[in-house]
Amino acid sequence: MFSASWFKAYAFILAGAILIAIGYVFFITPHKIVPGGIYGISIILHHSFGTPVGLMALVFNIPLTILGIKVLGPRFGAKTITGFVLTSAFMDGLTYLSVTGPLIPDDPLLSAIFGGFFIGIGVGFLFKAKATCGGTDLIAMMIGKWTGRPLGQLMMLVDSVIVISGALIFTDYALPMYSLLAIFVMGKMIDAVLQGISYDKVVLIVSDHYEDIGKKITADIQRGGTFIKSEGMYNGRSRNLIFTVLNRRDLALLQQFVYEIDQKAFITVMNADEILGRGFRSLSEKVD
Repeated sequence: MFSASWFKAYAFILAGAILIAIGYVFFITPHKIVPGGIYGISIILHHSFGTPVGLMALVFNIPLTILGIKVLGPRFGAKTITGFVLTSAFMDGLTYLSVTGPLIPDDPLLSAIFGGFFIGIGVGFLFKAKATCGGTDLIAMMIGKWTGRPLGQLMMLVDSVIVISGALIFTDYALPMYSLLAIFVMGKMIDAVLQGISYDKVVLIVSDHYEDIGKKITADIQRGGTFIKSEGMYNGRSRNLIFTVLNRRDLALLQQFVYEIDQKAFITVMNADEILGRGFRSLSEKVD
């Protein structure tokens, strides 16, 4: 407690809670967009009965967390409790102080995008601090323990029920599409916060000229790589498979070189969501 990493974690929690509140108060809640989760349920109750979104989320999260600790064990600590308490407080605080209403009053499509953007960054900050803002993931985890069903499927099922319920209650069948768009943007922004925005490519090359290609990678492009012993499934020939990671510019240079020396080469290019290690982002930076 009170170490540099402690302050860093709680700074992420504070910033994440503020961003989540901004996303809901100024973009999602006013347009009755229901992006699943406890906050989606709270938005339905807010527009149906006038209850505060943050307070209702807190009312749901506290017993859910207590039950989750009993059923799943003490894996939800002080950071998670701080996360959902601050998120609820900021949501109702901003709602009370706000006099502008939604920032984009007549465009639920743009509101879904902007709301997903802010909420996704906020949730990403909480995840970086090893916390959450509570929610239906606890329900899915408990159902998964009792039924043995995959967690991902259960989370999708629970959130889908909430999204569909919002459309039925508000009798607006365009809302599920806005909700799905917000969920999609949220997911992309969470990945961007946790993994960064990477333009690097993983490249696998099968060629009889692997030595020349390896020299091109190390000497001219000045990147590293690995030769992997492999065997062809069709003819049983042994050869070296080249494994390397390049940016887009270096990839174009390498592809041109391979084309010039071996037009029969087999090249596989894959997007690299995250690369950790020497020459890229350090593993210690990732887990610190």
